[in-house]
Amino acid sequence: MDITEQFGKKVRHLRKLKNLSQDELAELCELHRTYIGSVERGERNITLINANKIANALSVSLAELVTE
Repeated sequence: MDITEQFGKKVRHLRKLKNLSQDELAELCELHRTYIGSVERGERNITLINANKIANALSVSLAELVTE
């Protein structure tokens, strides 16, 4: 599993823990719903800016999203 897949898996796990849909997370991040889906599937090599938006929306640190 590569880093983008690991990151996506972590995002999906945390999103589900917070009972958020992809649409709700996307709205909190000010990103598109399909973007969140592709991140969760590990299809995107996202920027630190967008990774930080996702971390903030999930109320976790960016470091927590990138560590196993």
